[in-house]
Amino acid sequence: MTQIYNFSAGPAVLPKSVLQRAQAEMLDWHGSGMSVMEMSHRGKEFTSILAKTEADFRTLLNIPDNYKVLFLQGGAIAENAMIPLNLLGPDLAAGEADYVVTGAWSKRSVEDARAYGKINVVASSEADKFNHVPPYSSWQLNKNAAYLHICTNETINGVEFDGLPDAGDVPIVADMSSHILSRPIDVTQYGVIYGGAQKNIGPAGLCILIVREDLLGRASALTPAVFNWKTQAENQSMINTPPTYSIYIAGLVFEWLLEQGGVAAIEQKNIAKAKLLYDYIDNSDFYANNIALNNRSRMNIPFSLQHEQLNDAFLQGAEAAGLLQLKGHRIVGGMRASIYNAMPIDGVHALIAYMQAFATEHKQ
Repeated sequence: MTQIYNFSAGPAVLPKSVLQRAQAEMLDWHGSGMSVMEMSHRGKEFTSILAKTEADFRTLLNIPDNYKVLFLQGGAIAENAMIPLNLLGPDLAAGEADYVVTGAWSKRSVEDARAYGKINVVASSEADKFNHVPPYSSWQLNKNAAYLHICTNETINGVEFDGLPDAGDVPIVADMSSHILSRPIDVTQYGVIYGGAQKNIGPAGLCILIVREDLLGRASALTPAVFNWKTQAENQSMINTPPTYSIYIAGLVFEWLLEQGGVAAIEQKNIAKAKLLYDYIDNSDFYANNIALNNRSRMNIPFSLQHEQLNDAFLQGAEAAGLLQLKGHRIVGGMRASIYNAMPIDGVHALIAYMQAFATEHKQ
């Protein structure tokens, strides 16, 4: 059987050992006689899973005690509404927030947030087709903003932040959906960090949010209870039934990451994988990546072929070779290789070998 490597941007590849363990525990979790997906979310079995999952997540990111971790539903897109509802203050019309647009997802965040208050786009690279993060010196920051929102890795465009601006006392809210746990971060630099699970954490259906405690209690009265971070924190993320099975798989992924040596160790593997692929693309006259060097994503690597009419043939050949989900997002076209934590370096070597063979066959 051909070795399969899944380069999907999300839902994405999971560690094989995690899937095997989930398979072994599917019908009977630790002698309970129940599958995790049929447990009561308030029973001792699942509450133990939830507690360990949060503890391991805190260990991986060194999350301080004055930050709450919430396990929510609706993915990162739901947070586009939850963020202004929770942070603009009791009178939404009187609040305002700053947003930076560096790709399709941060642009979507702006569009969704504008339903709730005054949203200022303080920097954007859209005029340059989202090929970089605007220099921090060009950002038109508002010191009275309720928060500053950024997307630190743009899945579609392949743009990743290489640092943070000085936002003063304005809390930074970061969508880290597509690179959380791929590199160490200083949580204390942020007011809120959030991310959908289906990239580096687990299956779709779960969004994890880290919020500094002093930012709780600012929600508008219009905020539904299930969207209110303070209410969720007071109820251990269980004001309603949480996505229990997605939380369980996330917990297995966190255990796997700890076994790898933690986030610092996995970062070194990610650096090696990304360097391999970027070096090959940069030294090829058949493939190209146009993202600014200091903003190239380690997780999502878009690339184009010398001749677009070869795209279909490239994808068909890749699939036959066991290299799946390489088609670029419909917004930007071309190809995209997502090489999250669970992608082994052998997968990158296999992709490069295929790219070399395809280029040799089709060069004109």
